Amino acid sequence: MADSLARRTIILRVDGENPESEKISVAAEIIRKGGLVAFPTETVYGLGADALNPNAVKGIYLAKMRPLDNPIIVHVANREDVYRLAAEVPRAAEKLMETFWPGPLTLVLKASNIVPRITTGGLDTVAIRMPRHKVALALIRVSERPIAAPSANLAGRPSPTLAEHVIRDLYGRIDAIIDAGPTNIGVESTVLDLTQDPPQILRPGGVTYEDLRDVLGRVSIHPAAASISEIHIRYARSPGMKHKHYAPRAEMVVVEGDLETIIRKVRDLAEQYTRAGRKVGILATDESMQKYSSGIVKSLGSRSNLAIAARNLFRLLREFDEEGVDVIIAEGVPEEGLGLAIMNRLRRAAGYNIIKAE
Repeated sequence: MADSLARRTIILRVDGENPESEKISVAAEIIRKGGLVAFPTETVYGLGADALNPNAVKGIYLAKMRPLDNPIIVHVANREDVYRLAAEVPRAAEKLMETFWPGPLTLVLKASNIVPRITTGGLDTVAIRMPRHKVALALIRVSERPIAAPSANLAGRPSPTLAEHVIRDLYGRIDAIIDAGPTNIGVESTVLDLTQDPPQILRPGGVTYEDLRDVLGRVSIHPAAASISEIHIRYARSPGMKHKHYAPRAEMVVVEGDLETIIRKVRDLAEQYTRAGRKVGILATDESMQKYSSGIVKSLGSRSNLAIAARNLFRLLREFDEEGVDVIIAEGVPEEGLGLAIMNRLRRAAGYNIIKAE
């Protein structure tokens, strides 16, 4: 099943709170047989396969057109599986699992010898998390397999927060899509490398730096996670570090600074692009969207509630593409809390095309 790209994709619509067991069983059987199933998590939709079946995992890379050196997160439904997948589990990992699991935190640990190197992107480490979503947990439990699952989109595209996004990217390339409605968080999990001292955030996400620091005391942030320019990385220890990610088809620019200077710069850019005959999309916030008179304006939500902004981000980038804009001008947000994850996604989506407003 995992060797052919031309597939008959079935869509299983389930109740996100009480997933129908017969539909989960259909999807779990596909996983057990080496197939590919897209399923919702609390962050984004994932594309799942048996993490311990190298041919099945290879199918993920082929379906997504994903570079083979980009590691895949392994999803589990109980903490006991971590001790099978990891060669060693430090006390810090146990504290983090007790505090944040199930939830949007991925832990990078030394891999045990049962984990295929195709799952780890060729590395000796494995990235593991337990999702906080009833459908995802049911699928893992019923399949009786740890499930390797990157985001369920073509490589480089904005991550999917609705089943419709998965259908557009992967219909006919995978075996099944479980549709349980929109995801809750909207940006991927935080990836924390526990093989480093101090532990290092490789990708910011739904668990914030501040959250981790409160539990561990010392936490560092990899330069690539907060950079305003591209950093060359030889080996990606986490997805979202090395290759192009989250990008809409339109050209994109991120404007950073304080809100008033951002608004002035966005206005100027929108007028320039419009005069040049280009269709403009403006990714604004509730506090600013009434300030713009040109272009298609969409709001992430309020700057005072970045959880809503994170939830809306990838959906709005895809909407701009559907509406045929040529260029997206995105406002930056403060980097505290979830803002670090949002800015990481915006900067990478724009290919680090960043303007500092003054």
